Order: sequence, then C-alpha cells, then structure tokens
Amino acid sequence: MTNKAIIHTTNAPAAIGTYSQAIKVNNTTYLSGQIPLDPKTMSLVEGDFATQAHQVFRNLRAVCEAANGSLADIVKLNIYLTDLANFSIVNEVMAEYFNQPYPARAAIGVSQLPKGAVIEADGVMVV
Repeated sequence: MTNKAIIHTTNAPAAIGTYSQAIKVNNTTYLSGQIPLDPKTMSLVEGDFATQAHQVFRNLRAVCEAANGSLADIVKLNIYLTDLANFSIVNEVMAEYFNQPYPARAAIGVSQLPKGAVIEADGVMVV
C-alpha cells in the first residue's frame, strides 16, 4: 500500500490550476513546475533571466522543505526555457543551489510558459 500525501506551503506560489505543489508517495516527492512567481504577490518577479531563475529555485526549495527534504534530495530535474541561449545562465544559477553529485537533468526549449514566464522547473525528490 502506498502512503500518498499532498504537499503545500505558503512559502511557494499557490497552484494556479488543477494541480498540487507536490505529491509525496512513500519516500518519493513529485514536484510540480515552478515559475518565477513571488509567493506573496503571485506575480512574476521583475528582473533579468538570472533573477527569475533564482526565484524558480527558491520556490522549488520551499516545496522541498515542506516535504521534509531539500534541493540536495532532488534526483531528477527538468528545466523548461523559452530561450535556450539562457542555458549557460541556468548552469551558473544552479551552481548556487546544488552541489555534486548533481541531479539528473533535462533542459527543454519551449515556445511558451504560464503567465509569460521564461523559465520553469519541476523535479523528483527522494528522501
């Protein structure tokens, strides 16, 4: 029998659709996509791409912590970019939030993201 729990925190943006911030099943947490929304205002943060990428990782960190984990527990990370030219900036920002061994990762170019965001990330965490 699986032990399933809905993860929610006010330290990350509320879901803007029919989904949960994360779902924990036994020791695995499936993290929904986070865009660079300020959790207090639910508006995109202002600033350059790096500023927005930092907000995405802060949001992911908040959800991980709500599930009694951390970014270090992420084993798979997917990053969606509306401009793959920002790939090197993603690597620089990620280095501030993750240490080796890094999670498995995909970087995917997409044409659009919710609310006009330029970056989104989701992942799988094992604690």
